[in-house]
Amino acid sequence: MKRIYLITLIFSMFVFLAACGNNNEKELNEAETNASENINKDDSISVDKNLLDVEVTLPASLFEGQDIDKVITEAEQDGIKEVIKNDDGSLTYKMTKSKHKELINELESGIKKTIDELKRDKSLIVIQDITYNDNFSEFNMIVDVSSSENSMYGLAAIGLGISGMYYQVFNGVKDLKVTVNIKNASTGEILDTFVYPDILNN
Repeated sequence: MKRIYLITLIFSMFVFLAACGNNNEKELNEAETNASENINKDDSISVDKNLLDVEVTLPASLFEGQDIDKVITEAEQDGIKEVIKNDDGSLTYKMTKSKHKELINELESGIKKTIDELKRDKSLIVIQDITYNDNFSEFNMIVDVSSSENSMYGLAAIGLGISGMYYQVFNGVKDLKVTVNIKNASTGEILDTFVYPDILNN
């Protein structure tokens, strides 16, 4: 399933984080704006779990600038039973329950792997640790407040919030909510809390 554009989209924020050495407030605001546009352009993301199959419908905004025919072909080559292009530009992925489970497992392992990479990245020394619950609806980011790169945790929080929402979307969660707590590594005090998608609507 690695070739499916959707997977690349979900983790594009994390790739951006890993590539950035120095960031400023302007870049943080731009990243948040882009994330907000992708999530909120329309609300046609849906999951329909039938007796044998699962249907996932994603809005056209998630495929802007992509060759849709290529996206569909690659998805079908990767085991998706059928991909339907709807009149509004959205795509409906029809897959077996086993394929859906495979996709969920891949999303889960991808999130965990990326979190491990973020914790090991020497350019992100502000982040000491990242913990999370089973369904990725809550993350706790432990940060070194004495670090000169204290703006980095804001960018990482966006990535965690977006990836947590996508994971929930594919699990059929209707009321999306992902909480990212920023904690002081020395005291354990919660310095800030970001709740997604609420923060994207502000």
